[in-house]
Amino acid sequence: MSFKSSKISSFRLWGLLLTMAGMGMMILGTAGIVFWGHSGKIVAAIGLVIGLIAMLGSLAVYFWAGILSTSTVQLECPECHKLTKMLGKTDRCMFCRTILTLDPEQANITAEELEANQSATLH
Repeated sequence: MSFKSSKISSFRLWGLLLTMAGMGMMILGTAGIVFWGHSGKIVAAIGLVIGLIAMLGSLAVYFWAGILSTSTVQLECPECHKLTKMLGKTDRCMFCRTILTLDPEQANITAEELEANQSATLH
């Protein structure tokens, strides 16, 4: 429960992970030339292509998160009193991770009930 974050923050996390994976693949691919010399160029080419695809995926995720971020509802968190962005009917505060909602039907339920309702609607 304490590891949950806001939706925009989780999108940004996936973008960061794709960036790191892409850079790692590019570095490992280039290391193929160091370890295997001339025959390592094939390993380098494969690593660079996979790394480039991961970096382009990261670019797409960051672009998507940026577009979503411009159309979000901004509100003040009742716990930490900081301005946060909210996607959908329920989200979490970006700073203190408090569950936020604009839906009056879900305003008085616990976090466990909310997660059970969300998982039931997904399946």
